[in-house]
Amino acid sequence: MTLSRFTRPSPWLVTGAFLVSGVTHLVRPAVFEPLIPRALPGPRAIVYASGVAELVCAAGLLTKARWAGPASTAVLVGVWPGNLQSALDATAQARQGGGRPRDVAQAAVLWARLPLQIPMIRAVLSTSRRST
Repeated sequence: MTLSRFTRPSPWLVTGAFLVSGVTHLVRPAVFEPLIPRALPGPRAIVYASGVAELVCAAGLLTKARWAGPASTAVLVGVWPGNLQSALDATAQARQGGGRPRDVAQAAVLWARLPLQIPMIRAVLSTSRRST
């Protein structure tokens, strides 16, 4: 196993994540509404649109479409502010709750998730390099 296996996950992993997340966005949008930065209007519509975008990208990755890597990168970059908002909210909740271990752990996981999008982006971009 090479180091690149640790720094760049398989595009199939990202495809699976997009499929699960995209369906969840459409079936249970209330789960994702708190991730929408408060400055943006229409959180429900944004959740639906991002869910559709994730499903379209998953289909593109599955079929190795040339546009899928750049489009998936755009989606990953586009949802990053929502992931940041989630981490900020969890940190605030942990502070308000007096630092309960469960709240602190949740905040830590959400902060750890932010840099994980970098290897996901590398993975989806590698698909466009292979399909050209």
